[in-house]
Amino acid sequence: MYVIIVGGGKVGANVGRALTRLGHEVTILEVRRNQYVRLESEFEQMVHYGDGTEIFVLEEAGIARADACIAVTGDDEDNIIICQVAREKFGVQHVVARVNDPRNQEHFDLLNIAPTVCSTTAILSLIEHEVPQHSMVHLLSLQRENIEIVELQLDTESPAVGRSVSDLELPEGSLIVTVLRDRTATIASPELVLAAGDQVIAIVKPDQADELAELILAPSAG
Repeated sequence: MYVIIVGGGKVGANVGRALTRLGHEVTILEVRRNQYVRLESEFEQMVHYGDGTEIFVLEEAGIARADACIAVTGDDEDNIIICQVAREKFGVQHVVARVNDPRNQEHFDLLNIAPTVCSTTAILSLIEHEVPQHSMVHLLSLQRENIEIVELQLDTESPAVGRSVSDLELPEGSLIVTVLRDRTATIASPELVLAAGDQVIAIVKPDQADELAELILAPSAG
């Protein structure tokens, strides 16, 4: 697989190293001269100097034959442009974008740029998972598949407590996958009875997440 990585900072360089170890062909584009020189000493001909938002720079890097384009610059607008050009002008099948500011996620979603990776959102999800606050935690969003993986924390007032998984009238297309009880994961079989303190892992369509929360969480949670 041939992959073009736009952005040679720590993220881009580490992704390049990992893909190279896996046997893939990689080109890294970096616009900062000092960073380019540092990368060149390690990656040699695999790193190119130039602005990845410029079409001729992408063409020189071989974007026309790329299987994937990964935009991990420190600028969200640049990452959007890079992914749009790669996908719409050059027909690159797989694009991955870094989201630096979570507030910009909606712009990527509106332009159907997916998958995206946001370290801030990922860290917040991990914190919420480790320190549950009786609410719904969005663990993972798969925009292309139009599903989310969420975690819901049950307390004594949760309407789902004391009911089996099969008794819950889940939104169409939703599925309870796993229940964490005393930090031990259990497959959510139909006969499993939910208890206060359980952390429920579910798959749900994004527009039905609130409906799922109303069914499982206490009225004050969410």
